[in-house]
Amino acid sequence: MDRLSEMEAFATVVDQGGFTDAAKKLGISKSAVSKHVSALETRLGARLLNRTTRRVSPTEIGLAYYDRARRVLNDAGEADALVTSMQSAPSGMLRVSVATDFGVNHLSPILGGFLHEYPDITVNMVLNNRYVELISEGFDLAVRIGDLEDSSLRARKLAETHKQMIASPAYLEEYGRPQRIDDLNEHKLLHYSNQANGSVWKLTAPSGEKRQVRSAGWLTVNDGQSLLNAAINGLGIAFLPDFLYADAMKDGRLIPAIEGLAPETQGIYAVYPPGRYTQPKVRAFIDFLVDSFREKGPGGW
Repeated sequence: MDRLSEMEAFATVVDQGGFTDAAKKLGISKSAVSKHVSALETRLGARLLNRTTRRVSPTEIGLAYYDRARRVLNDAGEADALVTSMQSAPSGMLRVSVATDFGVNHLSPILGGFLHEYPDITVNMVLNNRYVELISEGFDLAVRIGDLEDSSLRARKLAETHKQMIASPAYLEEYGRPQRIDDLNEHKLLHYSNQANGSVWKLTAPSGEKRQVRSAGWLTVNDGQSLLNAAINGLGIAFLPDFLYADAMKDGRLIPAIEGLAPETQGIYAVYPPGRYTQPKVRAFIDFLVDSFREKGPGGW
């Protein structure tokens, strides 16, 4: 007899408290259940059930075996469900976390295409500028920019962005153009308040040396679009990703603050909880993002 069938018969007898109810639960005859359990006991060389005219209960060995058998049966059931779900169309609620700047400018405009392609998926997109805990806060996926701190999460790269210091021609004409990193101490800097490291810009000098610029800043705000607008209006120098400033740079409203200073490259990633199995709705969304941002990146935003 099949070992899994024997386990299932025995575990169901324990769950139901007898052979009659177990047979009803399994949809087979009482004699078939009895044969499965007897075959199991014979194969193991141990009595697993105490049988009386009034009740059936597991022996001490039977109880220990039941705990392991039930785990095996649950895993088998999950495996069956996994195959079924992987073959079914992606569906259900997809909860996504994304930084406000990227979400508003680049994710929101393409969501319609995704929803039309997968009508059985509903999306709850949360725009915020803080680091969310995916599992504990109930998110299926997050889009993150820069170094990935949590190595336990799975990640797939979507694109890259160049981050550099930019300013308006009017500002640089009025206050002068900095020639080197140290000159920034004499300028009006526009800072992003939600950075984990505070008002610190991490830069790479032409020599390759890693530098940090610390300043209180003339304006501090927790929104990249607001910093972009401030830079365009001549309020100072901002340090922003090109997915925000690309259009303003193309039409001349902004230019690099320091000529010849290489921009900092940052990755843009879809991150999701660990595990061998990725839910169809998550896999579908990530594939959609990869395809949507395939041509994006430095110079292509």
